[in-house]
Amino acid sequence: MNPLLIPILGISCGLLAIFGGVFVKPWFKLKEQRMAVEAEMIAEKAAQYASKQAVLEERVAVLERIITDSGYEVAHAIESLREPPVSRIEKEEV
Repeated sequence: MNPLLIPILGISCGLLAIFGGVFVKPWFKLKEQRMAVEAEMIAEKAAQYASKQAVLEERVAVLERIITDSGYEVAHAIESLREPPVSRIEKEEV
């Protein structure tokens, strides 16, 4: 074996440890912080969607109540809206 190989390997290991401490460790910390920020944003969006869903569910419940409480009256009102409106001139002629 070459006698220079041992010091070269020792220096290489030291440089590798320094490189890892200076560059790799902060890079991992940065990635972790980015993931934490993204997780917060996703949690906030999920909360917004949940609140919107609650509002929509409440509105659907109100619509269901309206339809079931006065079904005949609503159907009659809808049918009256389907008829073409009578203009003023037609009313005056009759």
